[in-house]
Amino acid sequence: MSSQSTADAGVLPRAGDIDAKAAQRLEQWLKREVPAHDGPVSIARFAGGQSNPTFRLSTAHGDYVLRRKPPGALLRSAHAIEREYEVMAALGPRGFPVPRTFGICLDESVIGSAFYVMELVEGRILWDPKLPGMAPSEQRAIYDAQIDALAALHRIDPETAGLSDFGKPGNYFARQVFRWTSQYQASEPADDEHMQRLMAWLPETMPPEVPARIVHGDYRIDNMILKPDRPEIAAVLDWELSTLGDPIADLTNFLMMWRMPAGERTALHAVDFDTSGIPTMEEALDRYLAASGSVLDRPVDWYIAFNLFRLAAILQGVAGRAARGQANNERALAAQSRVGPLARAAWESARRAGAPA
Repeated sequence: MSSQSTADAGVLPRAGDIDAKAAQRLEQWLKREVPAHDGPVSIARFAGGQSNPTFRLSTAHGDYVLRRKPPGALLRSAHAIEREYEVMAALGPRGFPVPRTFGICLDESVIGSAFYVMELVEGRILWDPKLPGMAPSEQRAIYDAQIDALAALHRIDPETAGLSDFGKPGNYFARQVFRWTSQYQASEPADDEHMQRLMAWLPETMPPEVPARIVHGDYRIDNMILKPDRPEIAAVLDWELSTLGDPIADLTNFLMMWRMPAGERTALHAVDFDTSGIPTMEEALDRYLAASGSVLDRPVDWYIAFNLFRLAAILQGVAGRAARGQANNERALAAQSRVGPLARAAWESARRAGAPA
């Protein structure tokens, strides 16, 4: 996380907050697991995020970041902090920009749920992909850095990195569509005709299998830290959805900003690509394909439809957690209103990819 992120100083406790007794147990764990730690520790929660509560740990020897699972009953395979920890611990030694990891605790008696501790990386977290106030040259450099880093991730051989068993072999899209269909349905959604059509059409039109690569699963500008003084990525964060899979799925999760509904924070529909430094979707796609050596086996709109469907299913899960009182913050309560427009945009992309009317 960035030292420029803001810790949430709200008065009322929220799901996942660390109380005084848990903080004492955490202090003892840190003394055992983190080199040079000698206490005391001050804990502040970072604002933002819907999934795993994240905290800044300030100590006399430096600052760290703690990410934990939210307490309570959780959907199967959700909040996979163990996977986050494993992939970052593997990628760091390969030279990919991730925070250094210090330790993971699966003992829920310490703070109430599993957690891990990592380095606090100094730099900038940018929340608006339109990059307002920046010169076109800096906008282009930041987008080029994002695309090049994603291509670099996909060039890493999972077996060489020690991640050959990080995901199930084969049938990536089949497993993904099944997973998000199941989690969508488990979240007690309202009836949505576009989601129903997508859940029927996607399994019938899947791309052929390609050699599996490490995929981030939620690659976007606010899930990374940029160097404080230049357009270079210092660390990629939030690996909860990472697995082995199709690299084009990961790329088009990034590219769906260009096809987002107008109400979405990350939508690029209003960008003037002639005057800004932000590339068109076609330019971003071409740069990635040249850097990675990948090819498309379906129209790009098939992959965009899949990713928009996936995001709608994820948000339905967020809304479900809010209904059960497990929401990480108040924005989870608004997630339900985003599902319909995203599902509609996904079906529009599916139509462009050849789905029947």
